[in-house]
Amino acid sequence: MSLDNPSILQFIKYALAGFLAGVTHIIIFHLIAWKIFPSLQEKDHAVRFFNLTIWKINDTTRARNSMIGNFIAFLISNMVAYITNILFVFQGGKYHLIIEIFLFYAVSGVSTFLGTMLMGILIRRFGLLTTYAFVSNIFTAVMFNYAMRKFFIFNG
Repeated sequence: MSLDNPSILQFIKYALAGFLAGVTHIIIFHLIAWKIFPSLQEKDHAVRFFNLTIWKINDTTRARNSMIGNFIAFLISNMVAYITNILFVFQGGKYHLIIEIFLFYAVSGVSTFLGTMLMGILIRRFGLLTTYAFVSNIFTAVMFNYAMRKFFIFNG
């Protein structure tokens, strides 16, 4: 693997930008899941690591609340993703700025919707820890977004 290859270098930059957006998403999601729309369990890593006090809620409420929190975190972290992608990863200008941002959010919205539905199903049907269900959401988004941003939204 050579860093002289522009595609590899671009993907590394994308991964770093995505990491920053992902960390933003995780922090926002967990703050909301803790304080605004309770959806954490005693065994969730954030609860154990930070010794958080949580509300006891059923899986149906937890699933709904985690999906709401994920949507709010999406709105904030996606703007972080757009800014870092346009500054460090992709060449903008294929579309007017407003159209570009709309497409960016639309593509991210589709991937987030798919990941959020998967997260809700994993919690509701299998009782999976919120933390693990959330990771499945992130993985779904990363795989879908890179291809769509590279080939559809931006100039490669």
